[in-house]
Amino acid sequence: MISKILIANRGEIALRVLRACKELGIATVAVHSTADSDAMHVRLADESVCIGPPPSRDSYLNIHQIVAACEITGADAVHPGYGFLSENAKFADILDAHGITFIGPTADHIRIMGDKITAKQTAQDLGIPVVPGSAGEVLSDEDAIKTAREIGYPVLIKATAGGGGRGMKVAKTEEDLLEAFNTARSEAANAFGNDSVYMEKYLGKPRHIEIQVFGDGAGNAIHLGERDCSLQRRHQKIWEEANSPALNVEQRMKIGQICADAMRKLKYRGAGTIEFLYENGEFYFIEMNTRLQVEHPVTEAITGIDLVHEQIRVASGNGLSVTQDEIVFSGHAIECRINAEDPRTFVPSPGTITHFHAPGGLGVRVDSGVYAGYKIPPYYDSLIGKLIVHGRTRVECMMRLRRVLDEFVIDGIKTTLPLFQDLVSNPDIANGDYDIHWLEHYLAND
Repeated sequence: MISKILIANRGEIALRVLRACKELGIATVAVHSTADSDAMHVRLADESVCIGPPPSRDSYLNIHQIVAACEITGADAVHPGYGFLSENAKFADILDAHGITFIGPTADHIRIMGDKITAKQTAQDLGIPVVPGSAGEVLSDEDAIKTAREIGYPVLIKATAGGGGRGMKVAKTEEDLLEAFNTARSEAANAFGNDSVYMEKYLGKPRHIEIQVFGDGAGNAIHLGERDCSLQRRHQKIWEEANSPALNVEQRMKIGQICADAMRKLKYRGAGTIEFLYENGEFYFIEMNTRLQVEHPVTEAITGIDLVHEQIRVASGNGLSVTQDEIVFSGHAIECRINAEDPRTFVPSPGTITHFHAPGGLGVRVDSGVYAGYKIPPYYDSLIGKLIVHGRTRVECMMRLRRVLDEFVIDGIKTTLPLFQDLVSNPDIANGDYDIHWLEHYLAND
């Protein structure tokens, strides 16, 4: 069994991992930049190591410093959380070379799923449904025109190494195509150092549905149902639900089984999420994230399974703690991502939190590392917490969410709490009638 885990992350996810380690009796090491010396996970960890100045490239992305921190403290495993180095195959390889367990999939699986063209081909080979698109990279203007005509307009041009909506453009007609194609390539080169793009059919009003999977690396795998992540702004999720209001039990189990079977064939290890666009009863593979997701708590709420416990168990070589037949889906859960941003303009709002009061009660969970007096640094992602509510039904869950949003107090900075207070009262949201474009239209007309 792993005896000491270094948590190579910050904020709420670092605290989330630390709590799981403590429940399992595993010693913890927190690494932090100079800007995060007062962070809650640093205060609660058994040991802490400063790994550099505030910029991520000099601290949380500094592989040399993190490996050195492992050697100094005797940590025999690293949990990467999400973001930063969580999907960095080179990092996983280096840890392995130093005899340190990477709590995640193999470096090979990270590489396969990290390149969107390879991931799509792999998914197709494994029996996962994919959206119609180019066979590989689109190399030239002529290639773009030919491919778009074969797929049919509108088309979506996407960076092969992309994420977060960067290097992604829509062409509705052939007149739009070349500008969109070359803009996507330019954005991809600037954001990722790689101008490779590919092309897919653009779906008009899809939902974003993702399946949580788990494998033991030896050919056993399970799924833990789906999450609906369709409420997005600029391709960034802000509200997630489990189960999806759009699926029935038969659809849920069918796509879940397809994904679990694929992970068995791949001999995938650890937690993963297979993401789809869903429209008119059909699923279309987008990508696979080879890590824990921000929204994993809604899956935990409806299954009762601690996904971080499970990650550590699998990384320790102990296999999965449950079989597919033992997983029971119970009730409905919603997560709201609380960001330190203006709720209308979404401009970041770093600063000192003067008052903080987390809501409570049955079925309420708050994952956050902030507290009254904590100063939010301007160097990192603006996510400061997640509010998760669970109810026996979606209606009960929505009523509970309305109540706890009114209880939540974060003063001293601007947050997105008022946006969620508006959303929870919207009839479309109440009815579960929304797609990935809904929020953008709502904000544009507000």
